[in-house]
Amino acid sequence: MVAGWFTGEGDDFRFLGTRCSACASVFFPREDAHCRNPGCPGGELREVPLSRRGRVWSYTDSRYRPPSPFVSDPELPWEPYALIAVELESERIVVLGQAADGVTVADLAVGMEVEVVPGVLHEDAKTTWTTWKWRPTGVTA
Repeated sequence: MVAGWFTGEGDDFRFLGTRCSACASVFFPREDAHCRNPGCPGGELREVPLSRRGRVWSYTDSRYRPPSPFVSDPELPWEPYALIAVELESERIVVLGQAADGVTVADLAVGMEVEVVPGVLHEDAKTTWTTWKWRPTGVTA
């Protein structure tokens, strides 16, 4: 799990961001040093849970094996996956992520509602690294 980026499991899984007390700007990934809004005089940054749902802003498929530090077995054939840019429901910020397992570009449309769910980035005998994925609402794993 990427510490500080998300929390919870299952239906409680959600992003963690920060909100500036002076201008109300929201940041993901979180910002802990200073407000990134250039017009803001600066304020206290508070951790806030972000929307679990949003709407597809854009999407594409990944047809190539990404370079390091992405971990994949070069002995196995590359399996394309869908990448989705989602505008979060309340915060109106766009977060990029992979589609949930089994979701392809043929299943997606701009404007459709999706929700964030936990996914596995990589695992070995000792550790499972958790990430987020996007799943169309109404679809169960």
